[in-house]
Amino acid sequence: MKESYSIDEIVIGMSASYSQTITDYDVKAFAGLSGDHNPVHVDEVYAENSRYKKRIAHGLISASFFSALFGTKLPGKGCVYVGQNLNFKRPVYLGDTVTATVTVSNIDVSKKRVFFDTKCTVKNKVVIDGTAEIFIPNKELGGK
Repeated sequence: MKESYSIDEIVIGMSASYSQTITDYDVKAFAGLSGDHNPVHVDEVYAENSRYKKRIAHGLISASFFSALFGTKLPGKGCVYVGQNLNFKRPVYLGDTVTATVTVSNIDVSKKRVFFDTKCTVKNKVVIDGTAEIFIPNKELGGK
């Protein structure tokens, strides 16, 4: 896969994926960065007594992998988020490996917009799905 694509090189159906295993460090670092110290994420005892029975990762950790894909793989450098719709389907636990996949669903060349279906899975089960809209400001930034 190239470093980045111009809008003219993007076609419906193109996709990119990224996988990462969620660690205790990831959850604590995200809590510090975001200010979200919900005990279901950071407190073992509290989480054991929750409906999840153990700590769960912040949903936006997994969702942030979409941003990584857009900025580094498809479309790549220079693109800018316009919008993201997220549906959280299942919890992600510490130790789970999340695979984020983005797939081009539509292209509006005149407005320099690319639309994507977005999905995160753990063990082939969907944990997040949704859609995204990405703006590609210039051909030069989109790469060639």
